[in-house]
Amino acid sequence: MLLLLAGTFCATSCSDDDNNQYVTNVDLKVSIAEADVAANGGSTEVTVNSTREWAAYTTTDWLSVSQKTAQAGETKLTITADVNSTTAAREGTVVIKSGTERAYINVKQAAAEESKGDNTDIVAPEGYKLSWHDEFDGNKLNTADWTYETRPEVPTWNQELQTYVSDNDVVTVKNGILSINCKKVNDKIYSARIYAKRTTGWTYGYFEARIKLPKGRGTWPAFWMMPVADTPAWPDGGEIDIMEEVGYNANYVSSTVHCKKYNNTGTAIEHTEKYLEGAEGEFHVYGCEWTKDALTFYVDGVKTLTYKNDGSGNDAWPFYKPFYVILNLAWGGVWGGQKGVDEKALPASMEIDYVRVFTQK
Repeated sequence: MLLLLAGTFCATSCSDDDNNQYVTNVDLKVSIAEADVAANGGSTEVTVNSTREWAAYTTTDWLSVSQKTAQAGETKLTITADVNSTTAAREGTVVIKSGTERAYINVKQAAAEESKGDNTDIVAPEGYKLSWHDEFDGNKLNTADWTYETRPEVPTWNQELQTYVSDNDVVTVKNGILSINCKKVNDKIYSARIYAKRTTGWTYGYFEARIKLPKGRGTWPAFWMMPVADTPAWPDGGEIDIMEEVGYNANYVSSTVHCKKYNNTGTAIEHTEKYLEGAEGEFHVYGCEWTKDALTFYVDGVKTLTYKNDGSGNDAWPFYKPFYVILNLAWGGVWGGQKGVDEKALPASMEIDYVRVFTQK
């Protein structure tokens, strides 16, 4: 969270390279002059008062503003900082300009802490212990734990338009972040779908990932789970969708359970949708606690859905056997492409800070 510094900062006059044809009698004020940002990023609201229309821009790509222009009067402007995954502090500036007047907000962001390597900084939910995790601290995907889904041609799943491959840099690991990159190469769309512990999986536990979603109509990122055994056929074997989102419905994140009894029926029993400000472009934590009695879903620690084992058997509760974790970024398809796709959004990336699995003590 950005730390607001008290006081009101008045605009300074323009530099020599400003266009002097602009009106000079502008009263421009912003509510802060400086802000301190934690390494994990965040947003804050700034009040801009101006007697004329104004524009805003940043001096660095890790800062963004909620709007580029506004009319005269009082306006709320949100400044957002990305996660700083490096071990060096950094600074950037947000500039507000109106006529020949300028206001500057200096943003300082702390450095990321160096990994302790002993997992002592990972806090397990009460009653659980850390069973497996990937913090993506290296420079490539750990293929001892992860496997790629690869197909020679475009998959037929959900009428999606991408081909899942393991090359073309569809997966990159850098500065503690795993990126799944959807891109167009020679008129074909490529992306990645990767599986954690595909052949063993886990039965019950708390599953969590910290994810920043991509922007753009056509994107369809997901964090989900499927059964290790291929039978019975889907959906009878079950599916646990911890987080899904489609770019045309920006920042609405969903959690869904699929089984024989409930499969895309859209009821509140097996599905929930939540508007999450900044889901696209900011990191948020998505989790699922899976016990023999229920599947409970969370966003940033807040419970969003509980699907209970009603005791009626496999049709409603096939969730008693090992499931494995999946991360993927689809393009188009019956949901992601429901309102068409916008190839100007490519390349697009789903970024993952970590994936963690906790099992009961």
